[in-house]
Amino acid sequence: MLTHPQFNPVALDLTRIGLPLQIHWYGLTYLVAFGLFLFLAARRVKLPWFASGGWTRRDVEDLLFYGVVGVVLGGRLGYVLFYKPGYYASHLFEVVAVWKGGMSFHGGLLGVVVAMALFARWRQRPFWQVTDLIAPCVPLGLASGRVGNFINGELWGRAADPSLPWAMVFPQSGLDIPRHPSQIYQFLLEGVLLFILLWIYAKKPRGTGQVSGAFLAGYGVFRFIAEYFREPDSFLGLLAFNMSMGQWLCLPMILFGMALWAWGARQPAAGQKAIA
Repeated sequence: MLTHPQFNPVALDLTRIGLPLQIHWYGLTYLVAFGLFLFLAARRVKLPWFASGGWTRRDVEDLLFYGVVGVVLGGRLGYVLFYKPGYYASHLFEVVAVWKGGMSFHGGLLGVVVAMALFARWRQRPFWQVTDLIAPCVPLGLASGRVGNFINGELWGRAADPSLPWAMVFPQSGLDIPRHPSQIYQFLLEGVLLFILLWIYAKKPRGTGQVSGAFLAGYGVFRFIAEYFREPDSFLGLLAFNMSMGQWLCLPMILFGMALWAWGARQPAAGQKAIA
C-alpha cells in the first residue's frame, strides 16, 4: 500500500526572490496541454485532406486561442451549473473566482464546441471538419490535466482493497484508508489510450464527423468506467441508479458520439476528391 507523496502544489515560488509570483504545477500542466495541442494539430494540418483545404499553422494557433477561452469559460460555468448551482446562486461574485478551484470537463467541452462553432462561422469552414481536425489532439492534454490532479492530491478514488499493490492513502481526504489512484486511471484511459486509438483511427480520411464521434463516444465510455473508481463529490454523492454526476453527463456524450459516427459513415471521406 502506498501513500500519496504530498507534493508542494507550487512548482516555483518567486516570492522568495522578491517577485509577487507563484507558479503552480497545475498551471504548468495546462501549459503542457496547450503545447501538445500545438504540436499535434500542426502535424494534423499537414495531412493531404487538410492541407488541400488550405489549413495552416496559423489556423492551429487561432484554434488554440479559441479553445483556451472556450475551455476556461465553459469549464467554470459547467462546474457552477452542473455541480453547485444552489451555492453559486447565493454567491454570485464567486462564479468568477476560478483561483479557488472548480472546473468541469463536460462544461469545458461545451465551451470548446461553442468556440469552434464561432471559429468555423467566422472562417467559413465546415464545423465538423474543424472538430475532426482537433479531436485527436485533445486526449493528451486531458492526460496532462490528470497529472495535475494527482500532484495536487485531489479527485482521489474510492476505497480500495488494501492488498491492491497500487492502492494509495490520500491524507487530503481526511481518512487514512487505501484508495484507488483514480487520477492515474483517468490519465491512462481517457488520456493515453484514447489518444492512441484516435490518432491511429484519424490517420486515414474518414467520413465527416466520424473522428469527432469517435472522440465523444470513446471519452464517454472511458470516463464512465473510471467514475466507478473515483470518489463522488461529497456535496453530491451518488445519484439515481448509484451513478455519479460524471457518469450521467457521459451518457449523452456516448449516445451522441455513436449517432454522429454512424451519420459520418454515410458522408464522403474527408478530402476524397483532393487525394483521388
